[in-house]
Amino acid sequence: MTRMITDKAGATPRRRPTIKDVAAAAGVSRGTVSRVLNGGHWVSPDALAAVEAAIEATGYSANQHARSLVTGRSNSIAFLLTEPQHLLFEDPNFSVLLRGSAQELARRRMPLLLMVAGTKEEQRNVVDYVGSGHVDGVLLISSHAGNTVLRSLQERGIPTIACGIPLGFESTVGYVSADDRAGARTMVRHLLDGGRQHVAMITGPMDTPGGRLRLDGYRDELGDAFDPTLVAHGDYSRDSGARAMAELLERRPDLDAVFVASDLMASGAYMTLRTAGISVPGQVAVGGFDDAGIAEALDPPLTSMRQPFDRISAEMVRLLLSVIDGETPAAVTVPASLVVRAST
Repeated sequence: MTRMITDKAGATPRRRPTIKDVAAAAGVSRGTVSRVLNGGHWVSPDALAAVEAAIEATGYSANQHARSLVTGRSNSIAFLLTEPQHLLFEDPNFSVLLRGSAQELARRRMPLLLMVAGTKEEQRNVVDYVGSGHVDGVLLISSHAGNTVLRSLQERGIPTIACGIPLGFESTVGYVSADDRAGARTMVRHLLDGGRQHVAMITGPMDTPGGRLRLDGYRDELGDAFDPTLVAHGDYSRDSGARAMAELLERRPDLDAVFVASDLMASGAYMTLRTAGISVPGQVAVGGFDDAGIAEALDPPLTSMRQPFDRISAEMVRLLLSVIDGETPAAVTVPASLVVRAST
């Protein structure tokens, strides 16, 4: 005897919606629904909107385990930050990129897994996890020259897109980057045009693309007037910006402007200048790079080169999904724009 299972109220439970139900509600074929569920490739905007509305209306939820068995994919992406864990919360750039990437993938009904691997042990664990097929690809954030994680991902054939030029892997790994060199030139020109004569720079770490290329842009703009005594190095942290600013003031007390390669380091430079009794911008003009939120909150608000983080996130996701689908890795460079505030 077969007994119908009912809920506690005695009603027959609702049948789980299927792709067929979604297709009927949307007025499209089951193949179209399948393409939407697998990333939306080769689907018209009207059909995509109809299927998404039908999914919402029917309450359809894909059986991811069954799909993975058929496609060999996990339908998830990793956001991998190869920095110490505290920087995820200290550096606003990372949270902005994380939010943008998650939103872009949510539109495709794909979850984003956050992974932070600052130590060698953490990096080994992450590579092993990713290499076991738990994700389909990796958005690599904050790549350093000689990055063993990137080499390991390549050796295992894991689709990867880097944020920033992956130094040493430029010809084999796709990436999305702001135009660091041109952006640095724009900031230095802005400071010079404001009448500043001794423009210093606090760089990022020299094993990162932003560290190298923003210094290159600074040198390009100064030309023969470049003076290495006006350059100090930081590591993108607030404390390093404070230390580098102190070093510059001791070495070159005549400086009247400083270009800082990140807004977070610029906030540290502000602290040192304030402690020394030096006014901004009266005595020293300060320009930053990123414009991820902290710039506007500083006192005075910081002039900065704005990176279009929403576009960078969207392009990273787009390029990664194309690599997962078997396309050749591509690179995208987007311009940074000058946002003038009271610090200059």
